[in-house]
Amino acid sequence: MCAHHWAWLLGDGRFKCRSCGRVYTWLSVWDASRLSEHDKRKLLEFFVLGVPAYRARFRAPCSRPTTERFYRQVRAVMAMHEELAEPFEGAIECDETMLGGRRRGKRGWGASGKVLIFGMLKRDGVVRVFAVPNRQKATLLPLIVQHTTPGSLFYTDEYSAYASLKVQGEHIVVSKDKGVPQGREHINGIEGFWSYAKNWLYQYRGIPQSLCIFIWPNFRIASTTGNKTFSPCCIRR
Repeated sequence: MCAHHWAWLLGDGRFKCRSCGRVYTWLSVWDASRLSEHDKRKLLEFFVLGVPAYRARFRAPCSRPTTERFYRQVRAVMAMHEELAEPFEGAIECDETMLGGRRRGKRGWGASGKVLIFGMLKRDGVVRVFAVPNRQKATLLPLIVQHTTPGSLFYTDEYSAYASLKVQGEHIVVSKDKGVPQGREHINGIEGFWSYAKNWLYQYRGIPQSLCIFIWPNFRIASTTGNKTFSPCCIRR
């Protein structure tokens, strides 16, 4: 398929590319699947409940590879929807964490074999997370500027990378003593989300780093109030 964006609409409802002449139709990801409506709804129910494909194989109406492929398609649509989401505004908590199994050697931020995750939580239950190569200012601040609106209220810990957030909006630094916030200000929302996400990930027994972009939108949606709807993603066929 070429990258040309203009096409003729044919009499039978299909489209014909003006450049390469290929005839195609637009279908949602849901309609493009060859599974029956009953099987798709059953797999979607397992997905929402957080049942991994290797456990769903005993009750799923299809094979494990088919289940895994369906899960990947759902996560891909969720990731695309996440990219189109509006920037955050209002009170926002920012924090970072590391994911990965326990290994011998150095602990903490310098540990090897870990995935560094940066997250922002808007104080109404909505979370946005990113897999980042490091936790330096040059990496974190562009993400904050891109996904938040000027004038927002930011809550962070005392990490120096957040020192210049006053340029983007109001900035409240949460001081801690042995992990306990001092005063009334806190970032318990995003820290509680890290605990929830790590507990959810445990059942998968490891996630390839290349698939992190598709895994995290699942947590964002699962941690919200559940009253949001998602437009179907369209593909060419």
